[in-house]
Amino acid sequence: IGRAAAVVALLSEEPPREYGDDLAAAGRRARPGGDGYAARWRTETARLERALAPAGRTSAFGTGTGTGTGSMGPDSAAGAGIPASAADTGARQPAVPAPPAFEARGPGRSPGGLAAPDDLAAGLVAALAFPERVAKARGEGAFLMASGTGAGLGDGSGLRRAPWLAVAVADRPPHSAAARIRLAAVVDEDTALAAAAHLRADTDEVHWEDGDVVARAAQRLGAIELASRPLRTPDPALVRAALLDGLRAEGLGLLRWTPDSRALRARLGFLHRTLGGAWPDVADDAVLLERADDWLEPELSRARRRADLARIDAGQALNRLLPWATGEAVRLDELAPERIEVPSGSRIRLDYSAEHGQPVLAVKLQELFGLAQTPRVAGVPVLVHLLSPAGRPAAVTADLASFWQGGYRAVRAELRGRYPKHPWPEDPATAEPTRHTNARLRR
Repeated sequence: IGRAAAVVALLSEEPPREYGDDLAAAGRRARPGGDGYAARWRTETARLERALAPAGRTSAFGTGTGTGTGSMGPDSAAGAGIPASAADTGARQPAVPAPPAFEARGPGRSPGGLAAPDDLAAGLVAALAFPERVAKARGEGAFLMASGTGAGLGDGSGLRRAPWLAVAVADRPPHSAAARIRLAAVVDEDTALAAAAHLRADTDEVHWEDGDVVARAAQRLGAIELASRPLRTPDPALVRAALLDGLRAEGLGLLRWTPDSRALRARLGFLHRTLGGAWPDVADDAVLLERADDWLEPELSRARRRADLARIDAGQALNRLLPWATGEAVRLDELAPERIEVPSGSRIRLDYSAEHGQPVLAVKLQELFGLAQTPRVAGVPVLVHLLSPAGRPAAVTADLASFWQGGYRAVRAELRGRYPKHPWPEDPATAEPTRHTNARLRR
């Protein structure tokens, strides 16, 4: 009882910072101390001892030791003025044997390397009071609390080598991701597990990590991993969720996108922007992932790892989003043809990839001779990139009729001297379209 009362009194009023961050050492310093805090601590400890002592028994704390041997249960803790968090948490904990009677020992450990009784008491009481703050070492003075909060000790702390701590006081500096431990006590793993038993769980964990699906069976104390092993047959639903997380994190580029697949996505994106209605929004990865059930099944449910995603043909899957129910899907090639035939007879691929822009038709200028009106798809005039015989852009227009009347003269004057073997008629609107040179035309 004496040691429990002494530790609870330390938790009731935080010791001065100069006492250090070791809860047990702070108690040893307060015991003979002559400052105001030490006096208040001794008074509070004596009060708690009297409240906890069995009937007819008095405390000997005033002489520096306590003689009670009873355990600190939740009811007696609440009656003795233990902080509400300690009493409430203790009520949920399994019975933990009380440490031996409080003895006035020197700081550190008892003979044989075992923790001194006041160190054991400090750790046990702090762990029971704040089980969510039980913390496991990560190395270099860093710890992870069961609550999931990272925490660290100061450079000069004597607790830095402890494998486990029960954190009594911590704060988080501005703009810091980790808390700063102000007061804590050393505990062993058995004490930590007993004090925070309600946070212990065995779970199957399947998630996206380092670019692939990781599946393992883990034993945890809250956020603290105690042990893990690979999971050979993970729940397919968890695997599917992990794969979706990977697609959200890294994008739909994890799927197999052939040139035809990318072209189909661009064509559907154009129809959605132009016609809307039943034509799906496929431009945004997030929108497509929200509709994963509509277009990525059953391939996604069969996948188990990143490599399986790379085998999914994205274009074939996207076909499932076409408006088949309304019958509009059969008009895809009519409304957004993959290629269009130009006057020379060539079938030229349209580029729909310009976001929010017009489809682009890139074709050699001579192949459009005689074409008075600009081709249209879904009612939208294409943007014609007129190419030189060498395949370089010579002009861009969405109005061929105006180009033949005006812009063509400047292009003709610039290029016919460089490409004399190709036809450069004065009236291109009535000239014969061709893919060939003048020599081929004369044969």
